[in-house]
Amino acid sequence: MTMRRRIGWMILLFFCMDWVVAAQSTQAASSKTTDGEISLKEVVDAALRDYPQIRVSQEELNASIAEIRQARTAYLPRADALLQANRATRNNVFGTLLPQSTIPSISGPVINSNNAGSVWGSATGVLVSWQPFDFGLRHANVQAARAAKNKLDAALSNSRLEVGAAAADAFLTYVAAKETVRAASAAVENWNTLLKTIHALTTTQLRPGADESRIEAESAMARNQLVYAKQAEQDSRATLVKFLTSPTADLTLDSERLLAHLPPDAEEPGFSSANHPLMEEQKAAVAQSADQLHALERTWVPQFTLEGAASARGTGAESDGRRLPGWNGLAPNVQNYAAGFNVTFSFLDFASIHARESAQSATVRVEQARQQLIDKTLNETFEKAKAALAAAREVAKNTPIELRSAHMAFDQAKARYQAGLTPIDDLAQAQRLLVQAEVDDSIARLTVWRALLQLDAARGDLQPFLQAVNK
Repeated sequence: MTMRRRIGWMILLFFCMDWVVAAQSTQAASSKTTDGEISLKEVVDAALRDYPQIRVSQEELNASIAEIRQARTAYLPRADALLQANRATRNNVFGTLLPQSTIPSISGPVINSNNAGSVWGSATGVLVSWQPFDFGLRHANVQAARAAKNKLDAALSNSRLEVGAAAADAFLTYVAAKETVRAASAAVENWNTLLKTIHALTTTQLRPGADESRIEAESAMARNQLVYAKQAEQDSRATLVKFLTSPTADLTLDSERLLAHLPPDAEEPGFSSANHPLMEEQKAAVAQSADQLHALERTWVPQFTLEGAASARGTGAESDGRRLPGWNGLAPNVQNYAAGFNVTFSFLDFASIHARESAQSATVRVEQARQQLIDKTLNETFEKAKAALAAAREVAKNTPIELRSAHMAFDQAKARYQAGLTPIDDLAQAQRLLVQAEVDDSIARLTVWRALLQLDAARGDLQPFLQAVNK
């Protein structure tokens, strides 16, 4: 019994420890979620998952897939069924009636009478028709629908690229705005510290009162810059929030790596616009226009249709004009069937079809020219992004030197001013340079990341950028 109790207590202790570990893990996960810290990749993933522009492109693609299925239904035979009952007069006359859709047709002999007596009539029937061949028209229509689907598929990829790039850029912009606010806040604190120091000096008449007024003016200007920096922060936050599924009130960004490190230098691969989603979309547009032209060229051909019909009619009138009593005619009692084929050809449609072909040919040429323009634009964008990345890397190498020198200059100017060796202008200028250097140093690293983002967006693939961020 003692051994069993020990084993029981050990099992109970094991489960308690497991419960404690699980509770701690849950609490840690909960605290992490409560913090609201979000990374750049999470912003991009949320935008690609829930941003309305993606859903619009996806639903347009779904509609195009349905249109392909609709185009394929043209290969199926058509069946029309009819069931009719009526009460009508039976007066019939000789004569020709031009084709129209207003006067009901009447069958039977002329009975040399004109009266308002009516009889029951009924009809039912089924007509099945099918085109065994159509000179490639249905296939061309299916190809045109498939080309439209390929275009929307490429448009979806391009939308995902644009939304992902916009979300990542909004993240970087918000980080830059927060760094600007941080630097502006530090500047206000520094000016307030200087103001206290100079106030003590002017109180003891070691410095003129004009120095204190100058620092008060600089402090007011720094507070104004802080106000504008906070406004820019709120603007960039509003832009970022629209890409998030459920933004929190206190939005904390995981930006430590972006501010502390630069993306690694790597040999840039060659650029080809052929694989860019925008170019693929335009190629699909060219193919769609060409397929529509091909389908249009197949419309001025004879149409061969196999038809089979079965029908029955009932009437309450005899051939001599007499009317049958009661419900005679309500049930079809005379049957017929037919089978054959029709050949129809609209000769005079040639002129209108030729004009439509000319217009569609012009559309094809327009799309081809637009494809060439997109190719040139993508190459231009890539070269500019490549130059911007190289320049951003060079600037990021210089800003630490700028910041270090600005700190040294400010410390020296402050010491010289307190010793009475320099005027207040030198100290104020050193303070402004220090603030600017702090802002430049933070923004320089973010500018490198943004330039890398623009380069990969110009290439048409954001994965290298996201992988560099997560390393």
